[in-house]
Amino acid sequence: MLPQNDLTFGLVGRKLGHSWSPQIHEMLGSAPYSLVELEPQEVEGFLRGGSWQGLNVTIPYKAVAAQVAGQTSERVRRLGVANTLVRRPDGTIFAENTDVLGFSWMLERFCRNSLCAEACEALRGAKALVLGSGGASQAVQMALRETSANVVVISRSGEERYETILERHADARLIVNATPVGMYPNCPATPIEPDVLQKMDDLAGVLDVVYNPERTGICLAAERLGIPSESGLAMLVSQAFWSSRLFQREALDDSLVETIEKDLRSRMRNIVLIGMPGVGKTTSGRQLARLLKRPFVDLDDAFELEIGSSPAEFIRSKGEASFRRRESEIAASYAERSGFVIACGGGIVTRPENYDLLHQNGTLVYLDRPIDALSTSGRPISQNRGVAELARERGPLYESWADLRLGCTGSPAGDAAAIASELGLTH
Repeated sequence: MLPQNDLTFGLVGRKLGHSWSPQIHEMLGSAPYSLVELEPQEVEGFLRGGSWQGLNVTIPYKAVAAQVAGQTSERVRRLGVANTLVRRPDGTIFAENTDVLGFSWMLERFCRNSLCAEACEALRGAKALVLGSGGASQAVQMALRETSANVVVISRSGEERYETILERHADARLIVNATPVGMYPNCPATPIEPDVLQKMDDLAGVLDVVYNPERTGICLAAERLGIPSESGLAMLVSQAFWSSRLFQREALDDSLVETIEKDLRSRMRNIVLIGMPGVGKTTSGRQLARLLKRPFVDLDDAFELEIGSSPAEFIRSKGEASFRRRESEIAASYAERSGFVIACGGGIVTRPENYDLLHQNGTLVYLDRPIDALSTSGRPISQNRGVAELARERGPLYESWADLRLGCTGSPAGDAAAIASELGLTH
């Protein structure tokens, strides 16, 4: 535990290993900002004591945060939970729920950008399904009710269950996932299957409070159906913005929310290189990782480390189908992480399920060069089937998967610099 006298601002919770809050609060000016992991018996004493100025509190301690405060906002009084505590100059503690404010900000922007109307206009009287009934759900429900939406809470038990969505709520206009289903590292899972979304003809948007991965399972499903969607990074940054205003006791420019959100996306999004065998994904990827000071993984190398056999050896001994299954498992273990440069094997696109794995946290870059410049050395599939046939089969897949297509420049360093420039990444 961090000594209380050393703490100015921070986040209190039980498990905080993957929190992005320190980076966000540093950009907001509420720093130093520390992560404080506590067991249940430690929480109340920690919150009441010490000289901290401002704390965020996450699950499972939001109810305790509300109870220790001498004064609470109307939102906290109504919900019974708080995620922000401020110690005032006289030593008293004030509690706020900036999750409501953060989701309201995200919802308003989504409605303006995707539904072409203010939230109150877009959702007034419309049915909004909130998946889950926990603390995050309560904040989402409050924000939605402020727009006059008809809020229905879906849970695993009770009258309104997942199994009854199509029977009772196929006319919903908005779905918000307020459960942890699909959160890293159990991604890209979804609480609602794509075929359910497909049958909801009035559905105009899908939101998710989960922010890691960047595109959650339910958002990926919506994207495939052409339904506007957004996961929870904007909510995370916006609630931090409102907390920081309270911590620092001063107004902050709300343009900071989108500035920080954009910065986090660019830093945390993987860069995934796809393309024909021999195109230079590994050499260019290593150069790009050095340029951007990011971790690098070549999935063929990761396969050999994990399995104990190179892809070429494995294909010769056990066949391509078996290799592709294991390759997908290796890809999933890296693609769910953030901030990597990932070089994929040339056949990664032959399994459609790999697209969601790579896309959930990544920008897919298709490296392209003339097929007569591609080496087949040590590549049994290229040798057996021929480069031209592979290019005819895979070329359309590379095109459809890619967020960016880049003609190779002639050198790995040149390719790396071109990718960084096209993606607007600084180094």
